[in-house]
Amino acid sequence: MKRYLDEQVSKDLQSKAVVLTGPRQVGKTTLARQLMQTFPSAQYLNWDVAADRAILQRQSWSPRARLLVLDEIHKMPDWKNWLKGIVDGKPPEQALLVTGSARMETFRQSGESLAGRYFALRLHPISVREWCEMCGDSPDAALDRLIARGGFPEPCLADDPVDANRWRQQYFTDLIREDVVEFSRIHEINTMRIFVELLRERVASPLSLASIARDLAVSPATLKRYLDILQALFIVFTVQPWHHNVARAILQTPKVYFFDTGLVRGDDGVRYENAVATMLRKHVDFLHDTQGMNVGLHYIRTKDGAEVDFALSEENRLTQLIECKLADTTPHRALVGFAERFPDARAVQLVRELRQEELRGRTEVVRAAPWLAGLAA
Repeated sequence: MKRYLDEQVSKDLQSKAVVLTGPRQVGKTTLARQLMQTFPSAQYLNWDVAADRAILQRQSWSPRARLLVLDEIHKMPDWKNWLKGIVDGKPPEQALLVTGSARMETFRQSGESLAGRYFALRLHPISVREWCEMCGDSPDAALDRLIARGGFPEPCLADDPVDANRWRQQYFTDLIREDVVEFSRIHEINTMRIFVELLRERVASPLSLASIARDLAVSPATLKRYLDILQALFIVFTVQPWHHNVARAILQTPKVYFFDTGLVRGDDGVRYENAVATMLRKHVDFLHDTQGMNVGLHYIRTKDGAEVDFALSEENRLTQLIECKLADTTPHRALVGFAERFPDARAVQLVRELRQEELRGRTEVVRAAPWLAGLAA
């Protein structure tokens, strides 16, 4: 299955090492193995495989491999210094692809810098644009499928929704039992599981860690650490409120979304908003990783509760205001207000079920699926 980053990875490997991260089972290994077929010789080594681990520790892989793929090496002690040595010492004709499920710069000692030695790319779940290009479906059919199945390849491609549900049940269990325990203590796993379950019911709402901490009888600092772990493992991501003062924005209440829309517990509106959030996040990360653009994803909320679901920025300037609606075609009051306040930003109301698009003042009321298909990735 061809993914949206295939060509970018191939291009970047011609000049530097590539570090490819993303959620567990999002397709990193499949992408790597398909890429290996385009090289005259290639070798794949996974730290989680005992035999491969021994080769990695001895550095005894074939020097004649034109492509060397190293998977999950961030689990190796002092992996950054080790990788720096590999990058600096590899033959010039050997391409190097490093993949991992967790953000490889997080929860590890910094060691020596790898700056300037690699390109970093993040692989995201399937979006409306990618599904349309992959399968030839209409944007509306693609959006329906992604909201129902989520964008991870296996459940999204499954013919039977029962198979998709079975995959997700096992996926969620493995995330907590195997991945999370790597970054936390065994006795914390039950609390972490409850925390994740609570987050599944709080998608798209401002997240009060203090309130949840009281319910779980733990400190807000502990929950903040748990949230950092969940973000590092690409289970959830947060959207911070927009503010010209970045430091103040970080201190304000974020909203949380799941990379896998199928994990969301909520009504159709919440699942739809989560799906839009994942695609906007993919759009922003793609522009940042492949074009070096300083872009951001935010939401806007005033002290009196007026809120717009999402806002896109570039170079700390708002470029788009985005409100999600299932069927409501009346311009959202807060969206209209913020459109006046930020006249340089495009105001868009994404309606999932819409018969006719129209321009109402400065607010564009558009069909969600075709608009999402027009994102960068």
